[in-house]
Amino acid sequence: MPAVIRKLKYKTVFRLFIYGTNRYFSRSPTKGEMKEKWIDWAMRLQSVAQAGLTFGETSYDLDRYQQIRDISVEIMNEYTEAGTKKITDLFASDTGYQTPKVDIRSAVFRDNRILMVREKIDGAWSLPGGWADVTTSVSESAARECLEEAGAKVKPRRIIAIHQADRHYDFPYPYTVYKIFVECELIEQAFTINTETLEAGFFGKDELPPLSAERNTAKQIALCFSARQQASFEAVFD
Repeated sequence: MPAVIRKLKYKTVFRLFIYGTNRYFSRSPTKGEMKEKWIDWAMRLQSVAQAGLTFGETSYDLDRYQQIRDISVEIMNEYTEAGTKKITDLFASDTGYQTPKVDIRSAVFRDNRILMVREKIDGAWSLPGGWADVTTSVSESAARECLEEAGAKVKPRRIIAIHQADRHYDFPYPYTVYKIFVECELIEQAFTINTETLEAGFFGKDELPPLSAERNTAKQIALCFSARQQASFEAVFD
């Protein structure tokens, strides 16, 4: 494949991460593109470099680990042209031992219909949720996101699934992300427009609206419906 075409392809792929939406592009990347080795190489180099910068002792070691981190940024920029500053800020600026990020999604039901919110960023629909905050538990995060995004007061009940994102989505994450799906009991709900969502609604399994692809898939929502129907459902770890 010509180098120019490859660069354009991965520019499309990576900006999905940079901006959190695919609204800038005519298509989403395929799973084949997602699995290209350059992404894995850059992620592994960045992880090694971050650990080295944290635990290295001599100035010689720290200098070499910084060079490795710089190389990981160069790899990302070569294929995406997102700009080294933006890539550094989002991909290579953390300190300490690198650990996965956590995204929590809430499955809230009413009359066998699931609660979803329409995202401002792309106009598509997702389960209420987002990145977990420090100092808050999974239960607290799930309840907070439901209230903030959907105006729903809920009581988290059980874990439906913990997914590693890059095994379930048709685009790459430049770091490991765990997505936790939590079934919640609805107490009451009254939506108000907020900084993140435009509206909220309940949808049946076979009448889902256009989905925000980077936040949840149709298969994941179907899994939530399946869990709802089984009192003894066992959480899925994948």
